[in-house]
Amino acid sequence: MDVYASASAGPNPQQPLAGPVGVAPILLHAAFALLIVLGTLAAYDRVVVRPAQRVGVVDVGEVYRQKEAEFTQLLTRATTDADREKAFALARSFSQRLPAALEELPRDCACLVVLKSAVAGRTPRTVDLTALLQQKLGHPQTPHRNDPEEAR
Repeated sequence: MDVYASASAGPNPQQPLAGPVGVAPILLHAAFALLIVLGTLAAYDRVVVRPAQRVGVVDVGEVYRQKEAEFTQLLTRATTDADREKAFALARSFSQRLPAALEELPRDCACLVVLKSAVAGRTPRTVDLTALLQQKLGHPQTPHRNDPEEAR
């Protein structure tokens, strides 16, 4: 019996530590990793990228013109001080509700909201939010002159 051979703590270099590894487990792990990566990319696209590409436009000038016409009409029809005061109360109410309604628009559409006059051209991801703003302010909705689709 060899004293030095039995005292060695290391494995015998002629015997493998584990059995042969097949190709199937490696392919299974690679497929699973690929599935996780693809799922993560799809979720990132849906949650981060696509909402950032969506732009809402609002024509505040049109909303102002409509309210101004309504205010002018009420003021010219006013025959008493109470009627005039009612018209001024309407203007005050509008001036208080407009900033709040504009702040709510990005939350409602989950998009960036810009003035319609600041947009050079429309894209498929551009959403016109003027009607929603009018609805929030209690205006009657009228079709936009620049958008023939909504006029139909």
